[in-house]
Amino acid sequence: MIKTSLYSAFFFICAASLYAQDTASKEIAGRVSSADGDVAATHVLNISLQKAAITDIDGFFTITARLNDTLVFSAVQFQRKELVMTKELLASKSLNINLEPSLNALDEVVVMPFNLSGQLGRDMNRIEIDPPLTAASLGLPNAFVEKMSQAERKAFSARSGGPLLTALNALTGETKRLRLISEREAKYTRTEFIRKAYHDSLYVKQLKIPADKINDFMYFCEIDSSFAAIDKKDNLSIWEFMLHKSMAYRKNYELD
Repeated sequence: MIKTSLYSAFFFICAASLYAQDTASKEIAGRVSSADGDVAATHVLNISLQKAAITDIDGFFTITARLNDTLVFSAVQFQRKELVMTKELLASKSLNINLEPSLNALDEVVVMPFNLSGQLGRDMNRIEIDPPLTAASLGLPNAFVEKMSQAERKAFSARSGGPLLTALNALTGETKRLRLISEREAKYTRTEFIRKAYHDSLYVKQLKIPADKINDFMYFCEIDSSFAAIDKKDNLSIWEFMLHKSMAYRKNYELD
């Protein structure tokens, strides 16, 4: 009787241990890859545990999973992929997930009126396209005058409001204050223009600037006097300037 009870207890403990192992969750690491390399912000969903994660710029991710859980990988540019967690996958150090590009095929449309051949290159050369209506095309006055920002308009008004108002603004420092605001706004606009001209991945991979340091790096560029006219140059000149400043920035802050 005692032996039977011991056997039953031993069997129960073993069964409970095996069940706990099967239901135990662990942190899974992995990386998503694709032929075109654009794997940033891919959604990783554990639909069994209702957990979610997003890949970083290089496709790396971590997510909680258990045995037999189903992971779903999805992004607009990729085909949806499902993966059931086996014991082998749970035991692996890292998951390597390759995603296929999404095939958004459109129905064929044949356009043949107006003597069109159906060949885009040939037809584009034959069709006369009216230019868009603009102030310049309509011959309106001041069509080519660049619009001033709100700060620039205020600074201009402070200088051109008549002799008395101009003198008063000069004495009170209002003219100088508005001019400084206008200059700061122009500098901020210029910096934002350059900042958004390149994807964050270029700053990280090509310029070797950490993602959390990009804004600080842009300020580092902004205080360079030659940065004042950089937005008026061609893209190659802008990139060469950024490349040169990135080397100086990394050296100053010992990032290499």
